[in-house]
Amino acid sequence: MSSSTASPPPRLWDISPTVAPNAPIFPGDAPYRLDWTARLSHDCPVNLSAITMSPHVGAHADAPLHYANGAPDIADVPLDTYLGRCRVIHALGAAPLITVEHLQHAGADLPTRVLVRCCERADTVWNDHFTAFAPEAIAWLAARGVRLIGIDTPSVDPASSKSLDSHQQLLRLDLRVLENLVLDDVPPGDYELIALPLKLQGACASPVRAILRELP
Repeated sequence: MSSSTASPPPRLWDISPTVAPNAPIFPGDAPYRLDWTARLSHDCPVNLSAITMSPHVGAHADAPLHYANGAPDIADVPLDTYLGRCRVIHALGAAPLITVEHLQHAGADLPTRVLVRCCERADTVWNDHFTAFAPEAIAWLAARGVRLIGIDTPSVDPASSKSLDSHQQLLRLDLRVLENLVLDDVPPGDYELIALPLKLQGACASPVRAILRELP
């Protein structure tokens, strides 16, 4: 009698921070808040909650509307970019900006999605001095066919930026972006990315439950 052993399922990495009232947010942004509108009891068959929050809390996808009036909101952004093969590149110690030099070591045969880990551990409290992207690095990735970039800090632009040069670079090159990822335990290499935004009409961004799945 022959026997076969089933292959283990592909490993998953959850690269989304927990969304909670104390999640770090840009100063002035709306924090996560949960209220109960109904509670399970003899008179009510369910617990029912309501939430308020900025769509930029936790792991999220920015819509072009976030940095350009009249640009598409998150409900109108095509989903295909947020699903598929991606590469995790380690650029630990890059500060204050991720530059081309931090990416070149992993630049051969890039897939269309690139996530960059620049933190030893993702921040759990607000930090004004997080690492961001140099616009030239975004252009370098786009020239190699990349359509989505991700980062394990709150933004591709520095917290103090008013011109948002890297966001404007995304707009010019029609790239998508994921911010506030948690890549602490993800080795460099290629994975399948699944990070679909919600279809929020008129919104400038959406939370995502971002995961990486081991490739066959």
